[in-house]
Amino acid sequence: MPKKPLSSGVRTHQAPASVLRRAAIGGVVLAVLLAIAGLLAYVTRPESPTSAKTAPASPPSSASASASAAPHADSAVAAPPKTSDPIVFGKAATKVLWTYDTRSSSQAEHLVGLKQWMTSEKKYADWKSVLDQVPSPVLWSRMHDNLQYARATVGEGHFPQAFRTALAQDPGAITEAYVYAVTVTGKQSIAWKGSGAGAESRSTTLAVQCRPHQNCALVGVLPSVAP
Repeated sequence: MPKKPLSSGVRTHQAPASVLRRAAIGGVVLAVLLAIAGLLAYVTRPESPTSAKTAPASPPSSASASASAAPHADSAVAAPPKTSDPIVFGKAATKVLWTYDTRSSSQAEHLVGLKQWMTSEKKYADWKSVLDQVPSPVLWSRMHDNLQYARATVGEGHFPQAFRTALAQDPGAITEAYVYAVTVTGKQSIAWKGSGAGAESRSTTLAVQCRPHQNCALVGVLPSVAP
């Protein structure tokens, strides 16, 4: 009989201290994202300067043109799409986060690929929340022995209702960090040696930064899914 798949390493039970440590994405993110059903504990870092607000901005339309993510020549992970649409980017990032192949790449190589998706603004980047989505080196090695890999099918993506409400109440709040909450649903399929296979429906909420005239980048993975 085929073996059962090993855990993908996504940590659903985290110590409160860990949640608090990774909940630091900046002042405006606090003002806007705290409205998402009380799911967030994002706070301003002490060194984060207070920026002057500019003219109000509306969320970009999900119909914006984008380039499809494609495998990078020297990376185990697809390259991020060049798009200014947070929903398009969020869906592409979700597919990458739910996809891995322990047969052909190491955990370290996988992480190098994921880092190219992150925002370069260190005061907003929440790398730990992304790292928490990846199996540990030891588990990755065991999954490699089991020839385990995962593929993802992404369905719908949207701005959570609470995020829309908060942005409508204070449109200018987004203009300090330009970080958007994006909720994505889809399915992850896992296969392993011995013809074993399985699939499950999944959903996640990402924080995506899309500054004007710049390509979007990943800020982090929110600790809970915002509807």
